[in-house]
Amino acid sequence: DELARVPGFVAQALATSADLDCTAERYRYMTACVVIGRGFNYCTAFEMALKMKELTYTAVEPYSSADFLHGPLALIAEGFPVFAIAPSGKMLPDMMSFMDTARRRGAELIVISDDPGALAAARMPLAMPAGVPEWASPLVAIVPGQLFAMHLAHARDFDPDRPRALHKVTETL
Repeated sequence: DELARVPGFVAQALATSADLDCTAERYRYMTACVVIGRGFNYCTAFEMALKMKELTYTAVEPYSSADFLHGPLALIAEGFPVFAIAPSGKMLPDMMSFMDTARRRGAELIVISDDPGALAAARMPLAMPAGVPEWASPLVAIVPGQLFAMHLAHARDFDPDRPRALHKVTETL
């Protein structure tokens, strides 16, 4: 039953595309950022970072919130963009703690979440649909990340359908 609802959640996330156009414009000149996830959404951080690298040529590094606190935290200076993937679930308290630490250091938080508290902590909230099961959250949380990468590519006058360094690495026989 939960799995059958995932396509509807993805469709709801896709419907936010127009809102992300204005959000992406704000980051047009961003040269570096980090994407933070934890638990099920650790993989989401990697996928979002990859899409942003491929489409926008930005230096983007993905991290677990736990790992980021051991050294990479030094990257954060006033206004440094930090994307936090923080949907409801077991990892939300950890992500909220991380976001508080990042905000105190001056990070500009861009938060993908369905949690009102997490979204309220963001400079730029990217809402995902409420009610997504935690185990399915990566399938839905990545959508705002991918849409953001596409809109940022457009804001920079890049063609997201023809990234300059993306090559097919598999061969169909």
